[in-house]
Amino acid sequence: MVNVREHCSWCTESKEEALEKAKILVKAGIERAKRLEVIPIKTVPVTKATLVVGGGIAGMNAALDLANQGIKVYLVEKNTTIGGRMAQLDRTFPTNDCAI
Repeated sequence: MVNVREHCSWCTESKEEALEKAKILVKAGIERAKRLEVIPIKTVPVTKATLVVGGGIAGMNAALDLANQGIKVYLVEKNTTIGGRMAQLDRTFPTNDCAI
């Protein structure tokens, strides 16, 4: 793949220079394609588990959503309690519910 639009036509003012640069890029792309090798398909066992970093509201929601799908979740929080900023609030808008 050669990106002629962004590497030649958009950044080169002279049409002749852009054409010469495009020719060089196409030749380089062809040479690169000649050296491509097939990557063998490798099958590896997968453990259905995930790591959620951060025990705030978003992290807890992500962990719950994943757990409800049957995925084992490891929730990591740097502080001693979870809840993030939400745990520091008294009430939330607009329902005036208790934040904790």
